[in-house]
Amino acid sequence: MATITTISPITSEPLLTRTSLTESEIPSVVGRSRTAFEAFQESHPTLESRQQIIKKFLDLLLEKKDEIAKDITEQMGRPIRYTAKEVETAVKRAQFMLRISDDVLKTEVSSEEDAEEGVKKYVTKEPHGVVLSVFAWNYPWLILVNSLIPALLAGNAIIIKPSPQTPTVAETAVQLLESAGLPKDVAQFIHCGDPSIIQTLVVNEDIDVVSFTGSVQGGIAIQKAAAERTIPVILELGGKDPAYVREDVDVAYTAGEIVDGAVFNSGQSCCAIERVYVHESVHDQFVEEVKKVLQGYNIGDPRKQETLLGPVVSKASVERVKEQVEDAVKKGAKVETPEGVFEKSELGGWFVQPELLTGCNHDMEVMREETFGPLIPIMKVSSDEEAIRLMNDSNFGLTASIWSKDIGKAQQLLKKVKAGTAYVNRSDYPAPDLAWTGWKESGKGVSMGWHGWGGAFKVRSWNVKTPGVYQ
Repeated sequence: MATITTISPITSEPLLTRTSLTESEIPSVVGRSRTAFEAFQESHPTLESRQQIIKKFLDLLLEKKDEIAKDITEQMGRPIRYTAKEVETAVKRAQFMLRISDDVLKTEVSSEEDAEEGVKKYVTKEPHGVVLSVFAWNYPWLILVNSLIPALLAGNAIIIKPSPQTPTVAETAVQLLESAGLPKDVAQFIHCGDPSIIQTLVVNEDIDVVSFTGSVQGGIAIQKAAAERTIPVILELGGKDPAYVREDVDVAYTAGEIVDGAVFNSGQSCCAIERVYVHESVHDQFVEEVKKVLQGYNIGDPRKQETLLGPVVSKASVERVKEQVEDAVKKGAKVETPEGVFEKSELGGWFVQPELLTGCNHDMEVMREETFGPLIPIMKVSSDEEAIRLMNDSNFGLTASIWSKDIGKAQQLLKKVKAGTAYVNRSDYPAPDLAWTGWKESGKGVSMGWHGWGGAFKVRSWNVKTPGVYQ
């Protein structure tokens, strides 16, 4: 029997152990979900009955937010001062889904101008069946609700597979859902660290939808596994999100916002700012303001309220960050991080300090490969046109931001940038009422907002002719 051990990023010591799903267990797990789905159609046939479960679930989630916050901090290392906020934000996101669910899932009747005498035409939204949700560790509750809430509101069963780094998220979710009245096995969790077993799960004929959030490599593996099937596969993958600082900005404000967008959660966000292009006329001033902002940060034990930055998630993450810095310096970049600000942690975990890099260019890995760490690489540009060309010089296309007092010009420029979300004077914020989607290698499909329900339902068209009017 295979086991999975969660290593604490705070101490680098074993923290939790879980039993892994085996290939031989897949038919039983999926079979229980299929049976539960069919029973769920009978026991909770109305949207209102399912909404009541979700409302109760969200209430229970808020009641446990402090306990959940501690789990997140211990398992993935985000400072405790922030982790309860993730739970609150996840609940707000889910509440938006609840609010719009009546409209999203309602039957659509053909308009009068398209009517036919004696014929009733309409479209119903019907659950797919069994949804498989595989999700990442960096914002586990925020990511989970994106697939979980629409799936259950639409009447699906769901199997949730958390990252081995944050296993208790899935366990807590299922426990609270059942406490809220969800019938047993409508939501199940599994633990697995073997990609080949997940791929076997994907090809099981009783899996009707796959939602995956994680790396590009992992997403492509899921897509390949599903290649001979016609099921929906929704992928939320990586990013190398650019920011462009125009010459007309409020430099101090912009520096503070960009540092936050780059290093919050130790840079471990798919939509973190990972490359910064600054107009030459404000470049030097901007770099000095970034230095000032960094002096207000600290790094340390994330279990303490005063800590602003914790560790990255693993030794591999530490090494990737250091390798990108070394590569950049070797190719001409300069490290301009203020000295003496970040003290070396004595905890023994995976701590790496933010680094400010100037003189960067696209020959450097730090400007082309995803970092997922607290780096701020800056490249000087001479024009809007140069900035847009460089912003698009990437395989990724998740978000992009332009910082400017000229809002109209910033919006005009962002239309030329290949990214699923365009920000003006903000970053790193997936709005619950907007579509969240990646272009290029950042993914396919949509989560969140009015457009994020594709993994929750399929449509059936009804064309009903009334007896007695046959020609």
